[in-house]
Amino acid sequence: MFTTLVSTDELARHLDDPRWVVFDCRHDLSQPGLGRAEYLQSHVPGARFLHMDEDLSRPPRAGEGRHPLPEAAAFAAKLAAGGVGPDSQVVAYDAHGGVNAARAWWMLRWLGHDAAAVLDGDFRKWQREGRPVGAEVPRPAPARFEPRPRPLAVDADFLLARLREPGMRLVDARSGERYRGEVEPIDPVAGHIPGSLNRFVRENLAGGAFKPPAQLRAEFEALLAGLAPEAVVHSCGSGVAACHNLLAMEIAGLGGSRLYPGSWSEWIADPARPRAAGPTP
Repeated sequence: MFTTLVSTDELARHLDDPRWVVFDCRHDLSQPGLGRAEYLQSHVPGARFLHMDEDLSRPPRAGEGRHPLPEAAAFAAKLAAGGVGPDSQVVAYDAHGGVNAARAWWMLRWLGHDAAAVLDGDFRKWQREGRPVGAEVPRPAPARFEPRPRPLAVDADFLLARLREPGMRLVDARSGERYRGEVEPIDPVAGHIPGSLNRFVRENLAGGAFKPPAQLRAEFEALLAGLAPEAVVHSCGSGVAACHNLLAMEIAGLGGSRLYPGSWSEWIADPARPRAAGPTP
């Protein structure tokens, strides 16, 4: 069972394995239809498509972030329609270093399915290596997927009550410029949640693939300064990129951290919540 990463070699060996289910999660925030168009043009043979706005999130309600989690039953139904059953090994990929695929990985774990992994090196590595691709959209036989939701997420009220407590620390996955409030290309307010540390998701990668587990562990341990993984909550702009840091910590053997799905875009929806800017937490 693969629970964090799958290599291109490993996926290639299982392309004809009916127990393996592959999801293409390519997405572009500025062009929401681009991922599906790229999928229809070329994808890993047999891969199904998951859209960030339609499948991996739902339309936001007032006061929510840009990519709120869908209802557990709704996502479970989509997994079942895609052929995911209790014995399935799921692999997700994108073309952005795993940032979007990690959201699918986290959501599968959220619903109790541990046999989920991200393709290391993403679709670009698959293509560079000359691996097989296709354009046919599969029609998988539906499976039975029973969600068993886990308490892997926290909400804004949880954070607000614990912002300065030594037993909880927020890690922000956005770029340093956005964390410091120097630029904000997406949300209407710049800055970060007070007390949060900054770990840009691109720091998890080297050459397009994840850094070795020992290196990731050393970097996260230095960042967290002795804080237990269970005390860590991850955020970003809308609860997507944060999953990449969650995955990196799991790869590093530092499991147990949680996600704030609403993240910065939800936090700033209430002007009464505190905000910070600059390089310090």
